[in-house]
Amino acid sequence: MIGTLANTGAIIAGSAVGLLIHTRLPQKMINLIFQGIGLFTCVIGISMSLKSGNMILIIVSIVTGSLIGQGINIDKYLRRFAGYLQKKGRGKSLQDVAESDAESRFNEGLITASVLFCVGSMSILGAIEDGMGQTPNLLLTKSIMDGISSVALASSFGFCIMFSSIPVLIYQGGLTLFATFAMRYMSEPLIADMTSVGGVLLIGLAINILKIKEINVTNMLPALPVAVILSWLFT
Repeated sequence: MIGTLANTGAIIAGSAVGLLIHTRLPQKMINLIFQGIGLFTCVIGISMSLKSGNMILIIVSIVTGSLIGQGINIDKYLRRFAGYLQKKGRGKSLQDVAESDAESRFNEGLITASVLFCVGSMSILGAIEDGMGQTPNLLLTKSIMDGISSVALASSFGFCIMFSSIPVLIYQGGLTLFATFAMRYMSEPLIADMTSVGGVLLIGLAINILKIKEINVTNMLPALPVAVILSWLFT
């Protein structure tokens, strides 16, 4: 849970800074920071991807998982759900505008931040890494990103952004606890195979952060359970 707690703390701290400065960070500074984060994420991904000695299984898992994810189109449904939540947060009648504009603004900011911090492959992969007992490098990296984002959001929406740390704590914490429980039933080779697949997905995520090319990592997430099944069957 260390990674999730750090992520939650970063959102609270970033929100506090945003409330104090009431302005956005210079865009050039934000871009440079995120480039550094992208490079570090790539290094983490490469390190993880080399854990398994069964490269054929990793390739088959990535390809099969990507086909499954694209067939379901996980990314589309996640985006649709995020859009629905944001729409509900903005939705208000004319009477509401007159009577509770501040409350609506609070809801909009809370939902926007919660969706931004929770919906994405980095949350899932990071929680799994943390739950597997490894150093939560990914969630610590995500903490920096979310901290910077919360500065900008809090300067616009106000203190409601702090409350978005609660869904992050529940969502990522739940995934971490689930991964910890599942670890009891996993052998070392199986964990290594799953870690390698996660590393490949992280490299794709790093490419997205660096804006080299858009890779739909979300639709590749089924590669993780596929790797578990194949490793259990053939090792």
